[in-house]
Amino acid sequence: MQVHDWNAVITVREGGFRAALTLLAALGTVARTPFYNVLVMRCDAPLELLPAVEAAALAAPALAAALARVVPVERTFGFQSPASFEAQAREVAGAWLERLGNSRFHVRMHRRGFHGRLSSQAEEQFLDHFLLEALEARGAPARIDFSDPDAILAVETVGQRAGLSLWSRAAIARHPLLGLD
Repeated sequence: MQVHDWNAVITVREGGFRAALTLLAALGTVARTPFYNVLVMRCDAPLELLPAVEAAALAAPALAAALARVVPVERTFGFQSPASFEAQAREVAGAWLERLGNSRFHVRMHRRGFHGRLSSQAEEQFLDHFLLEALEARGAPARIDFSDPDAILAVETVGQRAGLSLWSRAAIARHPLLGLD
């Protein structure tokens, strides 16, 4: 697998790299990245990855302890500049307006690479504002909420590739390995 062909980002706890590779290899194709303790993975059904990891964790708790975060993504894209990132992220996030209408949400970005060119906080705010304005225009106003959101829009970047997914409050509570906040 090429490092750019992923639909899940996994962060590994200190000393758990080999154990994480062992656990995840049974669930899809795993690749190392140039970033410390960060793996990417390609699986057939990314939104079914968390339940599969949780089931494997029950069978092998020592292996599961190696995992810090597992974030499957629904859509990925490559980008060459901050403007390219923003245009594509806006397009992907816009597809979730229906699900975000009249809700409390926020965007959480975990960036690896593109240092000094892409700011996690600035991009979170950019997408927050884009979504708020689009929802207001649709007559389904929403608000940003960090303490008790109905949903979190997860943005993961690895180098010049980004993946986005939208997680409901129930899914976040059910899957602590998401570790979105």
